Amino acid sequence: MKKIDDLKAGVAVIILNKENQVLLQKRADVGLWGIPSGHVEIGETVSEAVIREVKEETNLDVRIEKLIGVYSDPDSQVFKYPNGKAVHFITTCFLAEITGGELTCNSDESLEIKFFDPDNLPADLLTMHPQWLEDALSKKETAFIR
Repeated sequence: MKKIDDLKAGVAVIILNKENQVLLQKRADVGLWGIPSGHVEIGETVSEAVIREVKEETNLDVRIEKLIGVYSDPDSQVFKYPNGKAVHFITTCFLAEITGGELTCNSDESLEIKFFDPDNLPADLLTMHPQWLEDALSKKETAFIR
């Protein structure tokens, strides 16, 4: 098993526009594209974390539509930061609908934010995110546990 320095609860949010394009952010910490995601803070529910993270990173207001899945497999859920620290995330992934706000890259965590066609995603996508997106687009009614 890989050396893991920490374990954290995370959330990820699949947001689709009316054209069925997925919202991605280019992360400032690693320079890669990914689904809006972040940590659950102490005293916060996963639902509150979803709404806060999306607002911080995109300036959008969202409503959670459904649970996509819970992801904990260390083979896909260990993220190595540029400082060398390896964090194992247990990520709860949701599908959310935009209810307000105006799309803005207003976070020091994001270099760029935009919608992509699911068949034309950027090549430099974080490794665990394609599975989350595939699961979200599968239209399966029950949540995945991976």
